[in-house]
Amino acid sequence: MTSLPSHATAPGHVRAVDFGHVLVLIDYRTGRVHCLLPEAGAGWRAAAATGCLDPIPPTAARRLLASRLLIPTPAPNPWTPPVVAPAPEASWGSTEHPAGLARPPRGPTAAASWALAAVFAVKRAGPAPTGMHRLTAVLRSTVSTCLRPATPAQAIRAVEAVRRAGWRSPGRTACLEESAAAVLLLAARRLAVTWCHGVAADPVRLHAWVQTWDGTTAAEPDSTRAYTPVITIGDPHHQP
Repeated sequence: MTSLPSHATAPGHVRAVDFGHVLVLIDYRTGRVHCLLPEAGAGWRAAAATGCLDPIPPTAARRLLASRLLIPTPAPNPWTPPVVAPAPEASWGSTEHPAGLARPPRGPTAAASWALAAVFAVKRAGPAPTGMHRLTAVLRSTVSTCLRPATPAQAIRAVEAVRRAGWRSPGRTACLEESAAAVLLLAARRLAVTWCHGVAADPVRLHAWVQTWDGTTAAEPDSTRAYTPVITIGDPHHQP
């Protein structure tokens, strides 16, 4: 078995969220998620502060290096510590979450269909493992062209229009595609919103949504508050 390097660092596209009982790593190049149990999570926190790999248990360190969630460095190179999230109340798997499909209300969908098609095209424009990276890059570029913030009503109408279009779409249309398409739809009118991607625990799950400059979520259930934002795109204080 090869020896472990003494030093490593986490690439900038790897983000960590610490729930206490589990530390969640999200690779924003690939969208893949890796969970560390308390011992390995404590090692990640200690290693982030020093850039030394020793605090991470060897088996976990090898997996992290193999997954490119950590990369070897010739000298200590500390990285951003995890975001500390509130620990969820213990549910022993009994917590209920909304599920199922509901047909969206009628309304125009032509522009929303275009926005959704653009999202599909971006995801398929290169290697599948880097689809998330391409999508977030397009969102950053798009939001930078907006002139004024969208109102909550405008944001809600955009999300609902995308959901109507997604109902008829042959491709996968979940929260990631919906939220990204809503950003593009609003940006066509130079209206800015903040795109958010976050994680919740018990069980570990991901969600993407849009919100306006004042933090109002657009057409989202109350359960969205359980998600800790890990990455946000779009300045909440965007000005012309």
